[in-house]
Amino acid sequence: MSTSPTTATAIAKAMRNGDLCAVDIVQAQLQRIASLDPELGAFCSTFDDRATANAVRLDERQKAGESLGPLAGVVIGSKDNLLVENELASAGSRMLSTFRAPFTATSLQRLELHDGLLIGRTNMDEFGMGSTTETSAFQKTRNPFGKDLVPGGSSGGSAVAVAADLCAIAIGSDTGGSVRQPAALCGVTGLKPTYGRVPRYGLIAYASSLDCVGALARTAEDLALWLDCASGQDPADATSLPTPATVSHMLAERSDLKGVRIGVPRELNGEGVDDEVLTATQAAVAQIRDLGGEVIDCALPSAKHAVPAYYLLATAEAASNLARYDGVHYGNRTEQTDPSQQSSIDTTTQSRSEGFGAEVQLRILLGTFASSYGYSAQFYERARLARRALQREFAQLFERCDVLLSPTSPTAAPHFGDHEEDPLARYMWDALTVPASLAGIPALSMPCGQTADGRPIALQAMAKHGHDGHVLQLAHVFQMHSQHHLRRPQL
Repeated sequence: MSTSPTTATAIAKAMRNGDLCAVDIVQAQLQRIASLDPELGAFCSTFDDRATANAVRLDERQKAGESLGPLAGVVIGSKDNLLVENELASAGSRMLSTFRAPFTATSLQRLELHDGLLIGRTNMDEFGMGSTTETSAFQKTRNPFGKDLVPGGSSGGSAVAVAADLCAIAIGSDTGGSVRQPAALCGVTGLKPTYGRVPRYGLIAYASSLDCVGALARTAEDLALWLDCASGQDPADATSLPTPATVSHMLAERSDLKGVRIGVPRELNGEGVDDEVLTATQAAVAQIRDLGGEVIDCALPSAKHAVPAYYLLATAEAASNLARYDGVHYGNRTEQTDPSQQSSIDTTTQSRSEGFGAEVQLRILLGTFASSYGYSAQFYERARLARRALQREFAQLFERCDVLLSPTSPTAAPHFGDHEEDPLARYMWDALTVPASLAGIPALSMPCGQTADGRPIALQAMAKHGHDGHVLQLAHVFQMHSQHHLRRPQL
């Protein structure tokens, strides 16, 4: 039932050549979702009418001989925290369980303008807070490489959708690794662009100085295609960057990595990383050296402060962003209080207690404490200083290196319930991804091996601010000479 070809680049090319029908593509994908997703839990809902109507219009334009966009016929899933007009957008939370979007997020609107076909919203950790997609208020998402394995998070639904060929591209959001980590655990390729390269307008906020719209696909080539379509300045987003040059053309410029300086920071490639993961990523680095890359040993001392700095900054911003959901202006409103007898504070307290899950409440409390009077200098301000130190160290490294490499996740996909009673251990799963988030630099995760029991292992590539094309180019060359990204789960 899987549509062939399955990569976005190949599908779009076949559509432009008149070899495929958009309606057939959509119907085949909807049938595959209906068949496989009840066990996987990748999608919260599908946009059957929207996708079919857009496919019909696309086929009519094809028959009329009109030129089609670069994403023609490409089926795209979108994370549940990105708005699609008239569709539900709950961010995985009971707080927004009945919310329907009044407009479409800029990043998704641009995909449709380039003839992409949005097919549904994917499951996620509540408000992006989690690394396993277990904090979703609605359903459980399972890794297709093992139904007892977590898919990663918070964009776990998007990763599973691509891994199971339920869509060619899935959009996610990455605050501290929420695209890269599930991409690693599910054996697909995921990109967090430079902060601001893809507009955030229409993305339900978690931590505004860190949130990025990213994407997951089978190949780096597909991600370059997505990035060229989604990037560019947006008047509705003051943090969006001027429209950059396209990156897709860069992928055809190299068949090897001669002259590319590859940094391997010691702090991200040793302590805390499982032996199997380290062995696989070191083998990938060796392969990159064989392709011509100049491998440089280097250091990133402030990386040890990245996780505490990230969780202080992100939770402080989350406490501010989520304050709007008070049961009066936005979000769930409790039915357990009598307005004539209870104060607005009682209503807000009960509404938030009902609407927010335990993990979100925990992070709101942590962020409120860290930014409160008398404690902000001790916690929040010190976290900001650690972030600046990390940014300086990255800048210094990129004077010597073009790309930095590390494992994406310190472990392969854990089982459901692992470290359930130890949130600090779960937060350390982000240790290798949060440094790039704090620095605002582009970072990509690509499959590079597997454990003895078949769980995917991934390599992370990071580049200088604005140099997204460098990580895509390296990943593309690596994927030209390896087969890891082609491995699919047995479904």
